[in-house]
Amino acid sequence: MEKDTLRKGINLGGWLSQYRVYDAGHFKTFIQHDDIQRIAGWGFDHIRLPVDYPVIEDEKHPRTYLQNGFDYVHACLDWCDRAGLRVIFDLHKAPGYAMDAQDTNQLEDSPDCQNRLIDLWEALTREFLSIDRDLLAFEILNEVNFRSSERWNDLVEQVIQRIRPMDAGRLILIGGNHFNSVDALSEMRIIPDANILYKFHFYLPFSVTHQKAYWVEGLQKFDRSVEYPGAALGLKTFLAKYPEYCNSLGEDVDVLFDRAYLAKRMEPAAEFSKIHHQPVHCGEFGVIDRASLQTRKNWIRDCIAVFHENGIGHAYWSYKNMDFGVVDEAGKVIDQELLDILVG
Repeated sequence: MEKDTLRKGINLGGWLSQYRVYDAGHFKTFIQHDDIQRIAGWGFDHIRLPVDYPVIEDEKHPRTYLQNGFDYVHACLDWCDRAGLRVIFDLHKAPGYAMDAQDTNQLEDSPDCQNRLIDLWEALTREFLSIDRDLLAFEILNEVNFRSSERWNDLVEQVIQRIRPMDAGRLILIGGNHFNSVDALSEMRIIPDANILYKFHFYLPFSVTHQKAYWVEGLQKFDRSVEYPGAALGLKTFLAKYPEYCNSLGEDVDVLFDRAYLAKRMEPAAEFSKIHHQPVHCGEFGVIDRASLQTRKNWIRDCIAVFHENGIGHAYWSYKNMDFGVVDEAGKVIDQELLDILVG
């Protein structure tokens, strides 16, 4: 798979990752062949497939891998192959790490968890070795947040060293530290491997994209609508009262959010691409459904325009539900204009 073929994609969040309950009925129905055909028909060229490790590894018996979990992925690959869609296999949750479990994560400090991650990638590489490299790419781990970027860089190299003797030509995506922040691209170690694609996620300004999010304590407590283009009115006063949220929200105080702001905040990605003479990919971007529909459309339109200006491929979060969805639980398109903006 060439790096620049991943231009316009969408995530399948909530299917094999972040599911409400581990249930075969859910896995067999949440995404089906018709969904993949529909996505291709809309004009997307790839999907990002988030997968939590318990789907493919027995949590109670480490290194016991689950064929029924692999089979769900194989089904998706078959559907995408027939529809002409490329696939990024995103390991969304790993032994000892999940982006939404920061208080209990162990991966950075646990050699056992690190070795399980490396062994899991060996198992994944073997399982999908026969899959056309133009169909399937790997993404090592979603939204890592380590204290040290160097520790993450070291672990990335160990995973790649395990994959490459078996599969030298597979495209591998790597995101930086701090939840794949665009600012962390500069902290990534450049690996002398022609089949590495560096990536980031983009949810800025956070007070717009995650406004009133029930899983973000500061924004749940702020509980204000923030329009785009516009500003986070009342945020300065809120942070004076609750300074514990300054680290996550302080950047959004007294700032006009518009296309120029998005372009400025995406400069680290454009600069990284220019310095290293290679494309970058944005694996997630989007606006929560608690924002006004007009704000969602305005932000997505401007964000995609900035992607295009900088030659950045992208995958929207997310196709179905997950608080950011293009379609609802029943598969109904939430807003045709929003979809039209995404597919251009």
